[in-house]
Amino acid sequence: MTREYQKGLEASLKLAPVVPVMVIENVEDAVPLAKALVKGGLPVLEITLRTPKAMDCIRAIIAEVEGAIVGSGTVLTPEQLRDSFKLGCKFAVSPGSTGRILGAAEDYDIALLPGGVTASECMALLEWGYTIQKFFPAEPAGGTSYLSSLAAPLPQVRFCPTGGINVANAQSYLKLSNVITIGGSWMAPKKLVEARDWTGIEKLAAEAAGLKG
Repeated sequence: MTREYQKGLEASLKLAPVVPVMVIENVEDAVPLAKALVKGGLPVLEITLRTPKAMDCIRAIIAEVEGAIVGSGTVLTPEQLRDSFKLGCKFAVSPGSTGRILGAAEDYDIALLPGGVTASECMALLEWGYTIQKFFPAEPAGGTSYLSSLAAPLPQVRFCPTGGINVANAQSYLKLSNVITIGGSWMAPKKLVEARDWTGIEKLAAEAAGLKG
């Protein structure tokens, strides 16, 4: 079933050039933030499980934000993957991969986007059927020069690079043949979220949605 889930994930990731990666501290910010991003043209949202209220934020967004395709991020354990499935997430993102996570993904109707950086890690994920992988942390791991070097030996893998990507370097990633989309948080900066400037976030989202490779 991994390959079938990957097809659905691929279709979702192709909807926009950027997947907002969000660390949401307050539940009351979750819905208006998500609505601003979706209205700006970024419907695929990754809410990381890095805050105590992350699951509540995911639940609220799924229930109240029309057009949002919601996934959980920073999934580290099979239990978090199970909880993401129960909440109704369409996908889950792991910064790396372990046998326990990959095994658990076979048990739930949810697409997993596992992280791979080295050729060996990417090859191991291919053996599990993962042709779409996360590349994290993108900039510290070597950036576009490193990622592009994986294209020739691993042409069947396409990546969603995340980590250190911003408006200044986003297009250099999108130009790579083995990049399907990118992940970033610059369209929802902390200062605008704290100010509840949803109009400003919508504008940044629209600019991100217009990026071309």
